Amino acid sequence: MGIIKEFQEFAVKGNVVDMAVGIIIGGAFGTIVKSLVSDIIMPPIGLMMGGIDFSQLVVTLKEATADAEAVTINYGVFINNVISFLIVAWAVFMLVKGMNSLKKKEEEAPAEPPAPPRSEVLLEEIRDALKAR
Repeated sequence: MGIIKEFQEFAVKGNVVDMAVGIIIGGAFGTIVKSLVSDIIMPPIGLMMGGIDFSQLVVTLKEATADAEAVTINYGVFINNVISFLIVAWAVFMLVKGMNSLKKKEEEAPAEPPAPPRSEVLLEEIRDALKAR
């Protein structure tokens, strides 16, 4: 089997396609959450804390010069990213929790008893045939 054909079979499998869709949706969801945090959640929090813009919170290690920009630690952006992460982690937790509860419901549903082995069925047929004589 050629490498191209083998790759094609791998790429078309359902799990790979599902994973790709999940990654794309996850990336889009991350962008939405980042905007939610930066544009909606943090401005009111900054306003309540005296008009602080979290994205502008920095510790300057070296001032800017004519030749180079300032060297800063952008801890405000880090705070925004931590809040974004917590929101995404909470959403994923809730998704996994929901999926687990659906799996439990499927497991709790009564399943049909397994079919007896073929040899047992044949023995029962022989027994019934002998009784009929």
